[in-house]
Amino acid sequence: MLQTEAWQSEVENYHVSTRMSHLAAVERVIRTMQERIQEALTLEDMADIACLSPYYFCRVFHQIVGIPPGEFLASLRLNAAKRLLLTTSLNVTDICFEVGYIGVGSFTTRFTQQVGVPPRLLRHLVNNAGMPPLIFPSECSSDQLCVTSSIHGVSGRIRIAEPFEGIIFIGLFARRIPQGRPVRCTRLTEPGDFYIDMVPDGCYYLLSAAFPASRDPRVYLLPDETLKVGGYGPLLVRNGVASEPVEIELRPHCLTDPPILAALPFLPASGQQA
Repeated sequence: MLQTEAWQSEVENYHVSTRMSHLAAVERVIRTMQERIQEALTLEDMADIACLSPYYFCRVFHQIVGIPPGEFLASLRLNAAKRLLLTTSLNVTDICFEVGYIGVGSFTTRFTQQVGVPPRLLRHLVNNAGMPPLIFPSECSSDQLCVTSSIHGVSGRIRIAEPFEGIIFIGLFARRIPQGRPVRCTRLTEPGDFYIDMVPDGCYYLLSAAFPASRDPRVYLLPDETLKVGGYGPLLVRNGVASEPVEIELRPHCLTDPPILAALPFLPASGQQA
């Protein structure tokens, strides 16, 4: 009996050690991505940094982060572009090359798809239009996604361990990354129950982010260490009804979380098509 318990303990310690080693390897790669944002890092380059084989590294990265390493790098590049766009006077062409793109057209298309607003328009909205009223209807879906006759939706509860004052965005996304326009969304001004109605049938990831309340849109577009995030999924919606209620405990954003690309304050209010 003692031998069995000792063996089980050894196995558990091995698994914990392996997970910690994998996490350290993935974090090392992500830091390198951030430092070398202009470079076209290949899967082999990343695997070398992680000291793993390319196949095994890709699998480990996906398990920890939720998306492939190449997609994570692409999201970091667009996030860096968003930051340059809103904190410098560089033009879009210069920003495009600064973050490793080789063509302005492909950069602008990708930025618009993933952020939800074209780069020049985003800069204009922040510098000239200011913060839109934060009155978010639960519907903020694109035309092709909002066609449904259902009156049901997704419900759940958002929890935060410590006291919180601010705005909590909650959105349904097709993938495990907050980019582009959410299929449907809502917001809360404090932790608690939420409801998203008129959700088309499909498989989604519910992603939530909590920000301190501010009249400066940059607080939401370029979040700092106060950002708290959480997610749930995959979540199946069939006949307009979610397969289960959702409980999300928000926590501090960490290195392995994909950046929030979606231009949250402007998506529902701007009415611009992605």
